[in-house]
Amino acid sequence: MDNATVLVVDDTPENIDILVGILGSEYKVKVAIDGPKALALAAKSSPDIILLDVMMPGMNGYEVCKRLKQDPLTCHIPVIFVTALSEVSDETQGFELGAVDYITKPVSAPVVKARVRTHLALYDQKRLLEQEVKARTKELEETRFEIIRRLGRAAEYKDNETGLHVIRMSHYARLLAQQLGMPDTYCELLYNAAPMHDIGKIGTPDSILKKPGKLDDEEWLEMQRHAEIGAEIIGEHNDPLLEMARRIALSHHEKWDGSGYPKGLSGEDIPIEGRIVAIADVFDALTSIRPYKKAWTIEETMALIESEAGKHFDPALVEQFKLILDEAIKVRDAHNET
Repeated sequence: MDNATVLVVDDTPENIDILVGILGSEYKVKVAIDGPKALALAAKSSPDIILLDVMMPGMNGYEVCKRLKQDPLTCHIPVIFVTALSEVSDETQGFELGAVDYITKPVSAPVVKARVRTHLALYDQKRLLEQEVKARTKELEETRFEIIRRLGRAAEYKDNETGLHVIRMSHYARLLAQQLGMPDTYCELLYNAAPMHDIGKIGTPDSILKKPGKLDDEEWLEMQRHAEIGAEIIGEHNDPLLEMARRIALSHHEKWDGSGYPKGLSGEDIPIEGRIVAIADVFDALTSIRPYKKAWTIEETMALIESEAGKHFDPALVEQFKLILDEAIKVRDAHNET
């Protein structure tokens, strides 16, 4: 690994000079004469490998290694102990603390070069593998998110709606969560889980979904089952995304006053993501063209949403939604039906 940085830590200048002389022609060598300076240098510049003396006054090498391995910024750096201690128990202690190798003094130049070269190569391979794993994990996550979005769109197409509905309402939901100050990870989970809110419509008969007139009582009860069907389709998983998608499918038709379905939950007993998606879903449904209706104006839509605050919708969320209305309109215009 050419041009790698080696940090040499030793309280004796002569020992430092020897190691710099051995390694200086092949690597960039930095030095520290005690433990605290070594920790500061490692945290600041992240060397590729550390050669660490054990017998130092104040903070010895074992303590330095322990602290390096406890710090997320430096725990990955390979540490080789360079010391006059040669008992098996000394080596064992070093390995238990996370060191990768042990070189005894007086050092041999060929041994030092070979050990450093070997562990730098292993470290480089490890980093390349970690990068590949991260890249592959990202690809898998993107594929999973895309499958979820497409399943959500499939449900919308079955209901005489376009797939753009799930895109728009997911954006609205994320905007509202961001307005509430939710963590970025939560906002992204919500954005990717929201498209599954009506996946249960796949299990609703077309005769009900596409009926042009008003549903009778029996049909309406069957229609309401789509919330529970959606939860069954998603299933129960430990995955945070699927857990949230299930909660949304099951709760986005609940109402603040307890008159919703399927469980008649009220107030804050309704999961926050269900309350967020309820507003996002209705806002998009009203402002969009459907085969059975014209698009409502923003003014008409907001008048209804505000009138339903405290009944259908969480009143605090309605107030927050009003604050992101301009951003929501931009989303609607960017993903319109034409």
